[in-house]
Amino acid sequence: MRNKLHIVSLGCTKNLVDTEVMMGRLQEYELTDSNEEADVIIVNTCGFIDAAKEESINTILSLHEQRKEDSLLVMAGCLSERYKEELIEQVPEVDIFTGVGDYDKIDELLESKENRFTEKVFLIDGAERVVTGSAYHAYVKLSEGCNQQCSFCAIPSFKGKLNSRNLDSIAREVKCLVDKGYYDFSFVSQDSSSYLRDQNVKDGLSLLIQRIELIEGVQSARILYLYPSTTTMSLLKNIAKSKIFHNYFDMPIQHINDDMLRLMKRGFGKEKTLELLNYMRSLPNSFVRTSFIVGHPNETQTMFDEMCEFAATFGFDRVNVFSYSDEETTSAYDMSEKISDEVKAQRAQILGDIVSKATLTSLEKNVGQEVDIVIDKESDEHEYLLSARKLLWAPEIDGEIYVNDRTKDEDLAFKKVYKATITGLVGNILTATVDNA
Repeated sequence: MRNKLHIVSLGCTKNLVDTEVMMGRLQEYELTDSNEEADVIIVNTCGFIDAAKEESINTILSLHEQRKEDSLLVMAGCLSERYKEELIEQVPEVDIFTGVGDYDKIDELLESKENRFTEKVFLIDGAERVVTGSAYHAYVKLSEGCNQQCSFCAIPSFKGKLNSRNLDSIAREVKCLVDKGYYDFSFVSQDSSSYLRDQNVKDGLSLLIQRIELIEGVQSARILYLYPSTTTMSLLKNIAKSKIFHNYFDMPIQHINDDMLRLMKRGFGKEKTLELLNYMRSLPNSFVRTSFIVGHPNETQTMFDEMCEFAATFGFDRVNVFSYSDEETTSAYDMSEKISDEVKAQRAQILGDIVSKATLTSLEKNVGQEVDIVIDKESDEHEYLLSARKLLWAPEIDGEIYVNDRTKDEDLAFKKVYKATITGLVGNILTATVDNA
């Protein structure tokens, strides 16, 4: 009888890729959704901000309470790496601790039952993955670490400097995934627009675009996590020219007030940030996503009001709103003008309401349009509805489209791309009918 594995991936899509590598190393185990019957439980943790750290610890403790006797509980990932000494001492419920460098050695760790923290971060280079969540889409990691010095971000303190994969490694992985039936890809890292700068290549993403376009079978791609000061007009123009990469622009700007951008050490001020955003917005079929942080130390009401006005009027398609988290090892941690939790919560609510309206405006613009969609699964809403997304959109985060599969004589197939007309908006979910099957 095969031993059973229960695995939980928390945090970002980069963490998900690492989790899939661990699953690739443990294919002799039988995956189970029940932690109570699992012989091995692995939690790939997130250590970015307070809310993520709390979720990681609560998940670990909850799984421990329900696990069976003699099972192994493993804590991996960013939180484990960042606070290794404290966690080993304070969380005896965990049997094995490991950080961000040994995902492809997880089988060895389980056998030895020893903690391990390799000094270098893990870069995929030929490691087999078990891709989860989709039969046609996969995330591909470009690099680890980050050379930026944002005032609020602790990632460089435990993931180190930028460390890019070489183009050959990425191309081999994409080719392998294409051979398994994947055709849609999202390229991710902490700072994607700095890809290959650690190898003295200024515009590595443009080289990536050229390389991926040569791989037969890649139909669709997008790049996530662009950084303002390392995103060039040349890169944006190369994305716009590509027949495979969508005009999908995910650039977390975090604020728009000049003084606050300077305090945040973002590299770019308002003028140059607007230059990039306006060009993105001007491109045909473009999709612009960003993130804002409220309550950073020294954020005045005037600064916050400026950000709200910008969020309401620019025309973003999607926006994430985060409350500032006071993280040790960051320069903002030592700033004196801290914003109270109450004010941060109020500002997050105000900006969140503005963002919700902006999202609805973006969704409404789709009604009446013919778009490419891909069918993911049966809808949870109704037996006659299928769940789909625009091929342009990133999976999970950008929305869902309901498709009536009874409008055609033949059944619609999962993972297949169709031309469809957006017919309406129900709440915050678009509805569509397929034009041709």
